[in-house]
Amino acid sequence: MLFLWIKALHIVSVVCWFAGLFYLPRLFVYHAQSQDSTSQERFVTMERKLYRGIMLPSMIATLVFGIWLMSLTPSFLSQGWMHAKLTLVILLIGYHHMCGAQLKRFARGENTRSHVFYRWFNEVPVLILLAVVILVVVKPF
Repeated sequence: MLFLWIKALHIVSVVCWFAGLFYLPRLFVYHAQSQDSTSQERFVTMERKLYRGIMLPSMIATLVFGIWLMSLTPSFLSQGWMHAKLTLVILLIGYHHMCGAQLKRFARGENTRSHVFYRWFNEVPVLILLAVVILVVVKPF
């Protein structure tokens, strides 16, 4: 029964983390388009609160519950799909930190990228989520 509770909490954490990973780059799109200082200050505040209040705690919870699940099912570590999933998780952590770095650039007024860049940047977590779900559900190798 403990395993199922941990799995449920892991899934909830993943959903919350991805909600932030989908929304923060969308805020970057709007922030990059904004012209007035009031809007720019508002976006800086929204981005900071989303990153620190939702994304970071959700990422930590996802990793804690995921590591806990792996400790309860160490046999998964010998399967290829899990290696692929963990590689994607590492890439996702990198993407998360890239978002944090970009957030700081916006806060300092140093953004050099267009809203079009952020529209494409916003698709990265979608592709990773698609791949992770397929790996976990189908276990193709």
